[in-house]
Amino acid sequence: MQEGTKAMETYYNPEDLDKFSTMGEEAPELWDLYMAYYGKVFAEGALTAREKALIALAVAGAVQCPYCIDSYTQSCLEKGVTEEQMTEAFHVANAIRGGAALVHGVQMKNVVKQLEM
Repeated sequence: MQEGTKAMETYYNPEDLDKFSTMGEEAPELWDLYMAYYGKVFAEGALTAREKALIALAVAGAVQCPYCIDSYTQSCLEKGVTEEQMTEAFHVANAIRGGAALVHGVQMKNVVKQLEM
């Protein structure tokens, strides 16, 4: 940050990502199960770790999780994903999210048709 520039205050604190594991303190068995599942999901399989990181980044954008965006941007960079590829992934997520919202307009149209009868 440039000198004299004030940081914008927000509920999101990037340092909190380092505290994620504290979520297992009061529920260690659940935390361990989650972490085992998480580890299996992100292990190499039919998809590469690189592909999974890019998918995770796009989903993070779609669900608007700043912690996940930070984490998976770093993961993508470590796996050789370019900024151009990450940007395109965000556009894919946006297109799907926008389409998902728009298609719910069919529900509105169905209600209008029912009420007009």
